[in-house]
Amino acid sequence: MLISHGFDAALLGVLGLLVGSFLNVVIHRLPIMMEAQWRAECAELDGKEPAPAETFNLVLPRSRCPQCGHQIQWYENIPVFSYLFLSGKCSACKNPISVRYPMVELASGVLFFICAWKLGASASALLWCGFAATLLALALIDWDTTLLPDAMTMPLLWAGLVAAALQWTSASLPAAFWGAVAGYLSLWLVYWAFKLATGKEGMGFGDFKLFAALGAWFGWQALVPIILMASVIGAVIGIAMKFTSGLREGGYLPFGPFLAGAGITAMIFGPGAMLHFVGL
Repeated sequence: MLISHGFDAALLGVLGLLVGSFLNVVIHRLPIMMEAQWRAECAELDGKEPAPAETFNLVLPRSRCPQCGHQIQWYENIPVFSYLFLSGKCSACKNPISVRYPMVELASGVLFFICAWKLGASASALLWCGFAATLLALALIDWDTTLLPDAMTMPLLWAGLVAAALQWTSASLPAAFWGAVAGYLSLWLVYWAFKLATGKEGMGFGDFKLFAALGAWFGWQALVPIILMASVIGAVIGIAMKFTSGLREGGYLPFGPFLAGAGITAMIFGPGAMLHFVGL
């Protein structure tokens, strides 16, 4: 039985590696697609025709080396193994490939394995795999661009509410509903309090939606542990980066990656364990 359980978890872990390869595409391309859409909308509002552009989405064009334009072949795109086989370099121009690509694939594979190990080969495991994959992509998009796309946060929010309604998560529908409401409003109030006090924006509206989505998945009771863990980890990393001069211009860090990290931690260990982690 244990062997079968381990095999199922390993199988889902392999699926996670493949999903991680796709997440790399999403992380890179989705912000570019959003900016192209914004430019087209601005041109339309200005009464101009949008400039013609090459088809660019999550499928087309095929992946290429950003340095030399070499089109990536299928055997060069096998998660993790291709990176090791190529020694972390483009097969054409020999420029280094970012180590983040295999790291995202590995992270996705590990998260899928954990979901299957905890929940077995079940629809619930696949549901939480989708949750983890979405948070992983959102964390890295926000880290790179300070954007949390509605195209990901809103489906995540609705998926949490639907899952609660179908009793696929531990949160009841009322707890999930009020979790979404409280998650959004709490950060919205913090945003406006900070802006009225300082005249500056301390976070973006995407953070409100992401926290609302986490409330929908875990229920309102989990909001305090999640926000505490996100704040503690964010503060520690922010201080460390300040002392190492790693902060970007303006001296700020996006909050979304820490919310996403807290959400994944809650998925693995449970919200209660997070309170013990932060000393409460």
